[in-house]
Amino acid sequence: MDFNYVNEETLLNHFDVSVRNDTIRSLLEKYQQKSTDISFRLFNLHCHSFFSYNGYGLSPTALVWKALQNNFYALGLVDFDVLDGVEEFLTSCNLCKIKGCAGFETRIFVPQFAKHEINSPGEPGISYHIGMGFITQNVKKINVLNKLKKIAQNRIQIMIERVNNYLSPLTINYEKEVLPLTPAGNPTERHLCTAYYEKSKQQFPDEKEFVHFWSEKIKISEADIEKIITNPVEFQNLLRAKLMKAGGPGYVLAKVENFPTLIEVNEFILANGAIPTFAWLDGTSSGEQNIEELLNIMIASGVYAVNIIPDRNWNIKNPEQKQIKLKNLDNFISLARELFLPIFIGTELNAPGQKFVDNLDTPELKPYYQLFLDGAHIAYAHTILEKTAGMGFTSYWSRNYFASNKERYEFFKEIGERMTPVL
Repeated sequence: MDFNYVNEETLLNHFDVSVRNDTIRSLLEKYQQKSTDISFRLFNLHCHSFFSYNGYGLSPTALVWKALQNNFYALGLVDFDVLDGVEEFLTSCNLCKIKGCAGFETRIFVPQFAKHEINSPGEPGISYHIGMGFITQNVKKINVLNKLKKIAQNRIQIMIERVNNYLSPLTINYEKEVLPLTPAGNPTERHLCTAYYEKSKQQFPDEKEFVHFWSEKIKISEADIEKIITNPVEFQNLLRAKLMKAGGPGYVLAKVENFPTLIEVNEFILANGAIPTFAWLDGTSSGEQNIEELLNIMIASGVYAVNIIPDRNWNIKNPEQKQIKLKNLDNFISLARELFLPIFIGTELNAPGQKFVDNLDTPELKPYYQLFLDGAHIAYAHTILEKTAGMGFTSYWSRNYFASNKERYEFFKEIGERMTPVL
């Protein structure tokens, strides 16, 4: 292995975008393309980067580089509450000849389902929601995006205050110890876990003191703490579960008045030529059990596509739960297909250990492979046509030119399959 080559790759995650841009071009000069099996395409349209949180610390450019090394066909960036990486990501995709699309994920309030859990467990009326197919981070109605980020950061700062009070004398500072962990000031719960973990190692350098402190604070036996003390990822996941989730001292209950509405966010997405996308979970919540009514509300408010995280719906140890979720998955995919809603899939990559790509050749997912590939083609065609001519999937032209949803679906699918990335 060329050490200099590997060392250069680390610069892809530098917080200075100019360093990342120079590095990808330098690496490509030395890169030898691998042969590709075109009979089975690899793609992931839901990847978080370090602009929100990536489980491997990857920047938008580093995501694309890793995809290139693994012969990916298409890739999608979906960061939480921000669009900071859109242009960098799409440029890198073109450089690497990967079909790219980009967007953001947030949480919204659905008034019609105020009494039902949708896809955010324990939070009635609140729904994860996606805008796919942005072509720039320089957006119209920037106040909406600013509002989303402000809501998220207010929540994070409240969480720090509560956890600091609980863990005292172990405390962290938002400005000095949390913000430096992010490239653009958008820390998440996982960044907080990293900060608390690192601070505790400094404050309790003696292993026995470290173990004793955390054992008392998170109510876990010292023996169990010792089992994971050498695994930072597992340890930080435990901190998040015990300190920041429901029942923990830092948990911040979602209040519907703090979230933008479904219509407000969809108007923002559409104003920027992107695709409002419903994020389906697994069909088990009270809201998703009434999926036809929920999807009708979504479509009436401007939704044009759906998002699925397949791994949640088949890679399940409990056989009974697996069968329930597979049945729900099939029902939802059938409904999306009937309505000609493109299906965007991915693995998120917002936690350590998550897969870089779905196992679409498994018996559980293989029947849906072509539909999922259609989604990749449609997202890519939308991105190119919107950027070059303002003729994306949700454009005025698209909404008035096609006689049916099926006609529009088939057109963008074919264009996305035919087109090849170029600079």
